[in-house]
Amino acid sequence: MKKVYAINGSPRRNKNTAQMLDKALEGVKAEFPDAQVERINLFDLNFTSCKSCFACKRKDEKFLRTCALKDDLTPVLEKLKDADALIFGSPIYYRTITGQMHSFYERLFFPNMLYKEGYPTLVEHKIPTACIYTMNVDEKEMIEGGYRQNMELWENFLTWYYSKPLIAYAFNTYQFDDYSKYICETFNEADKAKQREEQFPKDLQNAYELGQKLLKGQT
Repeated sequence: MKKVYAINGSPRRNKNTAQMLDKALEGVKAEFPDAQVERINLFDLNFTSCKSCFACKRKDEKFLRTCALKDDLTPVLEKLKDADALIFGSPIYYRTITGQMHSFYERLFFPNMLYKEGYPTLVEHKIPTACIYTMNVDEKEMIEGGYRQNMELWENFLTWYYSKPLIAYAFNTYQFDDYSKYICETFNEADKAKQREEQFPKDLQNAYELGQKLLKGQT
């Protein structure tokens, strides 16, 4: 049975990023009806970033491939060792992924990297990955503003440890349920609503198709 996990790095459990992750998992199920899929919401968990304790680098193999910290992320990291594919989703704040997703990546990656020539990894088998990003800017601003360089940093690590990720975006996202309640002069509510109505369904479809493609070629 295929096991596919979607990691939600958004503080919102059911908004743009979460909806796109769910659509991606629906796409997985469309191609592999027996697959076990699960969305994991990082903001539901109490955990920290890597504390640089270096337990995972000791010669004692007790912590090999294992983060020694004990918190809500511990069972999640153990579960992901058996994943057949991973999908990572984050809104973009200050031109990069959320702090929770950043901390998660630290805990996921560092125990799997050896301090040897070339920094080889301990990941036992390569698996498909995907990244889903939602943001308040359009594609042009994302590129010109340097957002992609920040995303690519983590995508390069995913490629190193697992595989080159598939990518899906939602641009110019609808942020508030009622724009009249907020100081938000830089955005036009009507334009945002139009984008939400016309484009976001297409973004969800793109996420669905990403899920359909994710395990293609995997047996």
